[in-house]
Amino acid sequence: MTFSNNFKDFRAEVKVSSPGRINLIGEHTDYNNGFVMPTAIDKKIFFDFKKNESGENCKIYSKTFDSYYEFSLNEISKQEDSWKNYLLGVIDEIQKLNKKLLGFDCIIESELPIGAGISSSAALECGFAAGLNKLFKLNLSKQEIVELSQRAENNFVGSNCGIMDQFASVMSKKDHIILLDCKTLETEFIPADFKNCKLLLLNTNVSHSLADSEYNTRRAECEDAVEKIRQNYPEVSSLREVNIEMLEEFKDELSEKTYQRCLYVLNENERVQEASEAMKKGQLKRFGELMYQSHRGLQHHYEVSCRELDFMVDFSEDKDFIYGSRMMGGGFGGCTINLIEADKIEDYIKEISEAYFRKFKIKMDMISVSPGEGTQIS
Repeated sequence: MTFSNNFKDFRAEVKVSSPGRINLIGEHTDYNNGFVMPTAIDKKIFFDFKKNESGENCKIYSKTFDSYYEFSLNEISKQEDSWKNYLLGVIDEIQKLNKKLLGFDCIIESELPIGAGISSSAALECGFAAGLNKLFKLNLSKQEIVELSQRAENNFVGSNCGIMDQFASVMSKKDHIILLDCKTLETEFIPADFKNCKLLLLNTNVSHSLADSEYNTRRAECEDAVEKIRQNYPEVSSLREVNIEMLEEFKDELSEKTYQRCLYVLNENERVQEASEAMKKGQLKRFGELMYQSHRGLQHHYEVSCRELDFMVDFSEDKDFIYGSRMMGGGFGGCTINLIEADKIEDYIKEISEAYFRKFKIKMDMISVSPGEGTQIS
């Protein structure tokens, strides 16, 4: 079957735009119940939905992958194509809530680069869930959409992500950054006043095979440390309840690697809180210094960076028009996020592109982004 045969005379009943996200600082802290500073961006995935008369048959066409997929709501099973599993996981979680779905058709088109660390997966999950919620009047709240989308990725896809990506994709406000407490979900929206600067993503265009497995390994390492500390401190349920003194007390009982992982998380939580104050006070230079510190922690203590990311951060560090730079996302590839004076962007892209290609024989991409609105439905 071809796309044209299956979507002839398609007329959308529900349209959704679901954004990717950036995280200015606070990496790998969300699944440790820590602090993060994300926001949605002005780059999105677009969905068109309509009901069909089949009862249980669903048809999805991805313009991005030029891929057609048909399945029954009564036969949800994991697929080899990873993009399908994010959608099937959402359906699985909705049906677990005893919400009634019927057959539907959906067309998806994305302007988010895959593997860049801007959470195309969360945008896919949240936009799909929001569209089905509207189409079938499921009466799910924004919070429920966030949580079921996270569960879809944890339970069906098999990635033990925290809640940050889905929360930012749904809840963000245009021209604001979220200070999110991942333990309580307490939220503060901070005006994104970057003055004469802009946010620039530089995509390494590498995605090392370590990324998925090492992400889950880091989470397990942190949870193992929590289990040991809990023996003496039963109130501890995550690294959020651990302070430096407690960590030092258990230093000899933890492997050096695990100790370094925990030390990074504790320091990063402090950096996020300081960064939020710096942003509110307009102290962009200090904000940038904290970004650099974050990267070095990810590089040396959490060990989720890679040569390509480190090169980009190193290259930026002696430029006085770049206030801060760090890797963003799970690691082992993807983007650096840079706080850079707007009028220097064009020349800098030319300079670093040439240097990066000389070093790695890889062409990098740039993505200029601004803080955008969360999931929109029409």
